[in-house]
Amino acid sequence: MDKDTRTLNKVVQIDDRRIQDHLGELVRGTVEETLNTMLDAEADALCGAQRYERSPDRIDTRAGSYERKLRPKPVK
Repeated sequence: MDKDTRTLNKVVQIDDRRIQDHLGELVRGTVEETLNTMLDAEADALCGAQRYERSPDRIDTRAGSYERKLRPKPVK
C-alpha cells in the first residue's frame, strides 16, 4: 500500500450499523406506506366511495345508527 491509500483509509470510514439502521427505517416506512395505501384502496372499494367523499347517494352513518322518528309533543 502506498502512503496516499493509507491516508484515505483513515479519512473514509463506513459505519455498517448506522447504514443498517437507516435502511431498516427506510424499508419499514416504505412497507407501512404501501400497506396503508392498499388498505385505503380496499376500504374505498368496499364503501363505493373515496375517503371523505360526500354525495347524495352516500349517507354516512355510524355503526348501529338508525333513523329516528321524533315527533313533537302535542300542545294542549
